[in-house]
Amino acid sequence: GQTIGPFYGYALPYENGENLVDRSHPGSVRLHGTVYDGHGVPVPDSMLEIWQADENGKVSQETGSLIRDGYTFTGFGRVAVDNEGQYTFTTVNPGPTEAGKAPFICLTVFARGLLNRLFTRIYLPEDTEALANDPLLSGLSEDERATLVATREADGSLRFDVHLQGDGETVFLAYPGLE
Repeated sequence: GQTIGPFYGYALPYENGENLVDRSHPGSVRLHGTVYDGHGVPVPDSMLEIWQADENGKVSQETGSLIRDGYTFTGFGRVAVDNEGQYTFTTVNPGPTEAGKAPFICLTVFARGLLNRLFTRIYLPEDTEALANDPLLSGLSEDERATLVATREADGSLRFDVHLQGDGETVFLAYPGLE
C-alpha cells in the first residue's frame, strides 16, 4: 500500500467508471454520499470502488470491468470524489445472492493518509428481516450496524456516507490475504 496522494484522482478513474448502468436503465439507482475524515471534514482526495451483484442477485463473471460497452453489467465501478468529498454511482439495487440473504454492495476506500485500502459494505435498508439475520450485522452493536445501512431517499436514491474515523466511524472489514 501507499498513501493516495494526488495520483488516484487523475490517473486511476476511467471514462464512465461511475456508471455501472446508464441512467435510462429501468432499474437504475443513484448511490451517492460524502467521505469524511475523523473531524467530520469532507475528504477531497479519495477514490471509491464498488462491486456488487445485479438486481437478480447474480454476481457477474464478465470481463472488461474497465470498459463500458453500454450493454454488459460487470458489477464494478470506480470514481474519484469531487473537491467536496462527494461521490455518485449509477447502478442497480443488488438482489440477494441467496434466498433470505441481505443484499449489499462491497465498497473499497482509498484516501489520504491510508497506507492500505479500506473495505466495507453498503446494505440496502428495506429488508429488515434479512438485515436482522445477516451474520456480519448480527455481530455488531446497533450503532455499528447503522454505519453499514444506506438511507433510501425520497427520490429512490441511496445515500451512504463514509466516516473514516471519529463519531459514527464506518465499520471496516478485514479480508485475510488482502490487507
